[in-house]
Amino acid sequence: MIRETKMLQTELPMNRTGKSIGDLKQALSREYNQVNKHLFDAGVRKQQVDCIGNKIVFTTLHKRVYAMRTIDGRNRDLTRTLDVMLIDEFKQHLRKHFTATFGFSIVSIFKDYDPHTELAVTVIILEEDVEVYL
Repeated sequence: MIRETKMLQTELPMNRTGKSIGDLKQALSREYNQVNKHLFDAGVRKQQVDCIGNKIVFTTLHKRVYAMRTIDGRNRDLTRTLDVMLIDEFKQHLRKHFTATFGFSIVSIFKDYDPHTELAVTVIILEEDVEVYL
């Protein structure tokens, strides 16, 4: 009995559903990548997911489309406009997919992308703390 108690204390905290925050973060990572693949025919190269209160933060490394990289040197205003359009499209798909998949009540989604480093940060703000969805 004492051993079982010690084992439970070292595991990640679990909620009434029996799922840990680690399980949720893995699922979030997988589903984020699915949305990315659906829109861009490519997954992310590297990804980190953090859950802080009612916020989910994705820090991702992408592979910039070669055509966009080429145009960047000639007309950054055009590629910036295209980046914003693609980000808006991504946020709409992500909102729809995460609401259906996880039952999230999403207040807002913020995303920015740096084409030079190919890093993106996406912040999802929920109505309630992430732990409520475990």
